[in-house]
Amino acid sequence: MSVPDEEPAPAPSDEALLAELAERETAYGLLQRGLLLLKRRHHAQAAVILERARRLEPGKGSILEPLARAYYNSGQIEAAAEAFGHLLDLDPSAAYGHFGRGQALKRLGRRDEARMHLRLAVALVPGSRLYRNALDRLG
Repeated sequence: MSVPDEEPAPAPSDEALLAELAERETAYGLLQRGLLLLKRRHHAQAAVILERARRLEPGKGSILEPLARAYYNSGQIEAAAEAFGHLLDLDPSAAYGHFGRGQALKRLGRRDEARMHLRLAVALVPGSRLYRNALDRLG
């Protein structure tokens, strides 16, 4: 003898499910997922995840820096330049922020602005061959 099936609960709508998942997401969890995607070279996917983390924690340099890298490496150069700029608003002495902004501005054809940021990166970390070579290539 079988027990009659209970009536199934109504399935949540896609919107409700997405809202529930978004409520459970933390900036830290999204950051970790984004960093893993960057490590695996899934830059565009990382940018999407890291942008969600940025919306949860807009003033965190620890999120802005990998977000800017993800934008840059996925070809979203304008967004990368902007994100590196926000990073520098938070910490004007961030050498990597100046390097990244300089590289992005160079790709956008804004060579004078790029040169200024690359010079600042070199001044902040004089021993960095990466920063020095980027400045030398710019001329």
